[in-house]
Amino acid sequence: MSDCISYKDIPYYSRLILAYLSQEKTIRNTYHRFPTLDNFRLQLEEKKEQYPMAHRQTLVAALKAQYGHTPTSEATQAHITSLKEPNTFTITTGHQLNLFTGPLYFLYKIISVIKLAEQLQKEYPQHHFVPMYWLASEDHDFEEINFFNFKQQKIQWKSQQKGAVGRFSTAGLAKVFEEFSGQLNDSHQARSLKKWFEEAYLRHQNLTAATRYLANELFGKHGLVIIDGDDPALKQLFIPQIQNELLEQNAYHQVSKTSQKLESLGFKTQVNPREINLFYLSKNSRRRIIKQDNHYFIHETQKQFTEKEILKNLEEHPEDFSPNAIMRPLYQEVILPNLCYVGGSGELAYWLELKSYFETEHIPFPILLQRNSALLISSKQRKKCENIGIEPAHLFLKQEELLQRQTRRLSKIDIDFSPQQSFLKQQFKALYQLADRTDPSFIGAVAAQEKKQLNGLAHLEKRLLKAQKRKLKDQLDRLIILQDELFPKGNLQERTANFSEFYARYGEKFITALFRELQPLELQFNIITLSD
Repeated sequence: MSDCISYKDIPYYSRLILAYLSQEKTIRNTYHRFPTLDNFRLQLEEKKEQYPMAHRQTLVAALKAQYGHTPTSEATQAHITSLKEPNTFTITTGHQLNLFTGPLYFLYKIISVIKLAEQLQKEYPQHHFVPMYWLASEDHDFEEINFFNFKQQKIQWKSQQKGAVGRFSTAGLAKVFEEFSGQLNDSHQARSLKKWFEEAYLRHQNLTAATRYLANELFGKHGLVIIDGDDPALKQLFIPQIQNELLEQNAYHQVSKTSQKLESLGFKTQVNPREINLFYLSKNSRRRIIKQDNHYFIHETQKQFTEKEILKNLEEHPEDFSPNAIMRPLYQEVILPNLCYVGGSGELAYWLELKSYFETEHIPFPILLQRNSALLISSKQRKKCENIGIEPAHLFLKQEELLQRQTRRLSKIDIDFSPQQSFLKQQFKALYQLADRTDPSFIGAVAAQEKKQLNGLAHLEKRLLKAQKRKLKDQLDRLIILQDELFPKGNLQERTANFSEFYARYGEKFITALFRELQPLELQFNIITLSD
């Protein structure tokens, strides 16, 4: 069973994302096409015209090489082969290489691209649509990905390795496996989780290979194609854009303008561009490239290049150059015949700063789709909601607001001073008129008195509510426990919990329920009840 709630009714999303989802005119120039079925037809026509056929050959060869040691489903093999054809397009999401998939929304992202590709296949059967997962293998923020939560307990991998995380050796993860498996029972579902973790992290040499194995085990049968951008052949296709970045700094100039425009409209921007939005990648490091006085320096090293030297390095070894968060989207759209990027609210916020940069580089800007989101609730927790007398949607309120709402609902005394406040304001209207006719200098004194009395009412209301909360403590405590279970540490469940917690309990029924309930183009937050 699934309910839906509008994103605008959830206090976890930025004004910018809510403006995008409601298609506000103020930000219309920050995106190309809104995600509707009709717009996908226009998008694929544009991408088909501007995506080189030669790129398809390179892409397929690279993917086949990357899958060389991965058992691959017939659906995935067919999708990879189909990318040679001019009528094949991708629907892409990307994600960090979080340990054991990290937060739940890893699954929601991938299910969103799979379901959208299937929906487009039905709508446009003369074309072919491939769900794609981009491995963020060049990321270097290890502290963001080296853990996952299981039943609100942090399971962490400690390592001193540096550089691009995809190249990290999986040595040392046997201890993490022992810790995790020690928290599992011997059920069929638990044995599957142990097998996946063991196979992924103890039998693969680096984090990229481990993550590919795990995502392929979970979604390979649905035809998911997994791509690693840390690939010399694919970087070769990106040389012109890297050269432009080194010489022209288009990203800095264009993204800065968009950021300033958004800020002038009152929106908070997600990322700020650097003058050079590239890293220099070596075996154990990924460091910023800095331009000073026509020389290029590798941050925190002695390495430096003249303009001629760095362009020569680019031509001979494009794999040494790694795009940052500003340039990675462009890299993706250069090498893929992509129509749509599916991401979370934070990701889409920085994509919304990039459109003019794409236009300068003459690369089609993709459709942007807010990934599916969900709150997973057990049938037992659903029953608790009924017993307490609230709808699951009310649990999205901040805890203090939720408790006040429930206190008012349960209290036999009506503790709502809104009528008294309205009455008081009406009385002061007459006093303002009297002061104005008598001596306008008294208007300030009337306003001060009004504020004092309204504050007094608000303070009294707050004290009465506090007293009622004490009387209703047992009932409110049950509500707090329930909300804390579903919103760990006050965060959305999908941003903290790991899929293993639900798979251990529900098994494959859990994945099946997600595929059944999540609908990519509905653009609503799902509340999914899982049957015990």
